[in-house]
Amino acid sequence: MPRIIFKCGYIKNAAQHLENMVVYVATREGVEKISPGKGTRSVTQKQKQLIENILSSFPDSVRLFEYGDYLSSPTVENASEFITAALDQNLDQLSHQEVYVNYIATRPRTEKLSTHGLFTDEDTPLVLSKVAEEVAKHAGNVWTPIISLRREDAVRLGYDNAAAWTALIRKQRNAFAEQMKIDPVNLRWYAAFHNEGHHPHCHMIIYSVNPREGYVTKPAIEKMRSSLAREIFQQDLIQIYSEQTARRSELAEQSRHVLQEILIQMQSGTCANSTIEQLLSQLAEKMKHTSGKKQYGYLKAPLKELVNQIVDELAKDARVVEAYAKWHELRNEVLRTYKDNLPDPLSLSQQKELKQIKNLVIAEAMNIGSHHFTFEGDEEAEVLAEVFNEETIQEVGESNVLLTNEEQLPPLNEPVDEEEVLPASALEQTDVNKSSEDNAGNPHIAWSKRYKAARTFFYGTDKLEPDFEQALNLFLAEANSGNALAMHDLGRMYADGLGVEVDREASFAWYQQALTAFSHIEAEKENRYVEYRIGKMYAAGLGTEQDYEKAAGWFEPAASSNHKFAQYSLGGLYFRGQGVDQSFETAFELYRRSAVQHIPYASYELAKMYRDGIGAAKNAEEAKRHFREAFHGFRSLEKQSHDDKLQYRLGYMLYTGTGTEKDVAAAVEYLEKAARLGNVHAQYMLGKIYLDAKSGYENIGKAIQWLTKAAESGNSLAQYALGKLYRDGHQVGKDIGKALALFTLAAEQDNEYAAYALGKLFLVGTDVPKDVEAAVKWLTASAQRGNQYAQYTLGKLFLMGRDLPRDRDAAIRWLTLSAEQGNIYAQFFLDHLDSFSDPSLFQAATRLLHHLSRILQELQRKLPGGRNLQADSKLRRKLRQKKIAQGHAQDDHELRPTTY
Repeated sequence: MPRIIFKCGYIKNAAQHLENMVVYVATREGVEKISPGKGTRSVTQKQKQLIENILSSFPDSVRLFEYGDYLSSPTVENASEFITAALDQNLDQLSHQEVYVNYIATRPRTEKLSTHGLFTDEDTPLVLSKVAEEVAKHAGNVWTPIISLRREDAVRLGYDNAAAWTALIRKQRNAFAEQMKIDPVNLRWYAAFHNEGHHPHCHMIIYSVNPREGYVTKPAIEKMRSSLAREIFQQDLIQIYSEQTARRSELAEQSRHVLQEILIQMQSGTCANSTIEQLLSQLAEKMKHTSGKKQYGYLKAPLKELVNQIVDELAKDARVVEAYAKWHELRNEVLRTYKDNLPDPLSLSQQKELKQIKNLVIAEAMNIGSHHFTFEGDEEAEVLAEVFNEETIQEVGESNVLLTNEEQLPPLNEPVDEEEVLPASALEQTDVNKSSEDNAGNPHIAWSKRYKAARTFFYGTDKLEPDFEQALNLFLAEANSGNALAMHDLGRMYADGLGVEVDREASFAWYQQALTAFSHIEAEKENRYVEYRIGKMYAAGLGTEQDYEKAAGWFEPAASSNHKFAQYSLGGLYFRGQGVDQSFETAFELYRRSAVQHIPYASYELAKMYRDGIGAAKNAEEAKRHFREAFHGFRSLEKQSHDDKLQYRLGYMLYTGTGTEKDVAAAVEYLEKAARLGNVHAQYMLGKIYLDAKSGYENIGKAIQWLTKAAESGNSLAQYALGKLYRDGHQVGKDIGKALALFTLAAEQDNEYAAYALGKLFLVGTDVPKDVEAAVKWLTASAQRGNQYAQYTLGKLFLMGRDLPRDRDAAIRWLTLSAEQGNIYAQFFLDHLDSFSDPSLFQAATRLLHHLSRILQELQRKLPGGRNLQADSKLRRKLRQKKIAQGHAQDDHELRPTTY
């Protein structure tokens, strides 16, 4: 392990009987020359005697690198190295200032810059005699720091020459001034580098021109050593151990894994400790009669001692013992870089870095004493909601991605003939493909000049912003002429409120007209592209009831005729088992056939199946290849159509680094384009990015702007996210009225987390008047949608019989549903239905165990090389269950689209 030795003495008068040591160290060569064959000879009696004298006079010499070498191998050479180093590092106690200056500047092994080895802040050559005289005449303290490294570290890191040490000390000089309480303007320093044996080191002289200024404490010495170590070993501290200490690195990594496993056990376990329960009960009773601030620092000594007893009793839990020991071990690996004496482990109650647990003990006691209803274990609820929110963005965003971009079309800003239409591969050159003028009033599909102009106004170009009003007028004219494509686009405009107010009835009517027109065209003559479009509308429920079986029926003939988009859409139905018997193998084959025809959507799904081993063997290289193909395909299509769904997808891939390098700036650019076109999923994702401090784009104003737009468009995820902001008031002004309204809108759209949040607000009664009836209504709505936390809360309410009449059967029903999803508190109640006296004490003890696991987790993450832990076992189990139910691989972090 890399290590630095840092000593900071000061010059004082030496005792007369030590003067012979001064002579010895000042006149001998830097390293005693060992004649051939003597390097391995045992230490001489004379050397042993001198070493005994040195250790008696300077006991801290046992910390030197050289003493460790001597102990491990007591040879003549190592004894000589130690004697030299010990006297060298204690010369400040053996001489006066002038001798010291001359010695460090001229002794053997000093790297000389001219006639001596002294250097300072300036590059101007120093006159040794003048420096010696200056220091000798100084009336105040003169400090003599010595910085020593192992030879292998000095060579590896480039600190085996005077130039590197000059740069280092010049950079650190203000840190020295701060710790020595010297005004930087008054600080004077000189140094010399001694390229000594196995342990090169640097001697310094530091003082203030103001003789009354400056003093050094032990904590200050540690801070100076720490600052030097961070600078010298900066690369090693990023990745704690160097390549030369690979084994230690491996052991540290193993320790981290063990610690993670222990913390997960703590997070998912219970704490049945009667002593803790008894002590908590005592504390709860005493806190009822305690006035003033209810925090540890404000409590009287007897109460503090009771809190400490609870903490130390918690520390006896085998899981805590092991986790605390592992954390202490990892922390010491960092301290060992710049500390000689490592601290012994303190009891849990005395460990300052874990003092947060004491106030949590007090909070639990307060809850018990006041009979507050508590929501055990739901700390993961909002984390879980975020996971599903991010996945659902993609799910909804992909569902209609092809509705306006079925084929690769000519760029919209290029002039086209009035008769130019969709490619032959889509329409098979049937007579449905006539101009709007030729088909006036009759159902048809035409890429007419007017229709193309409408799309140009709708999507905009690189130089032209979208103009929804112009687009609407042109789409209306095309639709009235019978163009089914324009009818479909109008349905989308009324659905999303683009250029018009949101009008669900008008949207459905236009979609219905489009479906009728497509059906009329196909009835006159079979057309694979039209069959595909009809299937899309049934799959998405546009202008008709959603019907996956009918959608599959329309996709089948088109896919059998090698229609690449129909193959892709049908593959999605087989993947999810919608309208057909689920078959991952069939889905894989359909995606493959579509992907070879350069359909990026199919490449994307194929990549995920290769990645997860679904429908085919896992193949990471194939997955990467198909993700790349998908990204480049999407980018090519977006350049032609400027479609907002493609822009959203590109933004998602760039933000997550899927199929391309992660590029947040480019992601935001695409997402903002999509968001301006009314894409609610892009609006929501932008809101989340602008909320995230880690994204580098944190902007609360823009976050609120885009979340509000998405929420106003009916996006339940945005409503829930915005509601949380107004409920908590962390980044916006707290507004419970807005929070309630937004949570209600989201909950009415079956958002289980919003319903749970409403239930909690009404049950706690802190921010809104307590309303048990409203609380039970929303908790039930959430529980019926499978939310384990709402299920547990309802079970507990019915079992405790405080806010609701006791109903054992209802309690067992809800608790069982929650326990089946891994809720340990629900399982505890089921296991102790007739045996507990006060479950709140058990719950409090278990919560303390979980609190402590999170504190240790955060401390572990802050250590160099530390990482965030994975989701705990309950969260992972919840994710796995929901994913498996939807046909996911267990480690898939994206939900499949619902329809294509």
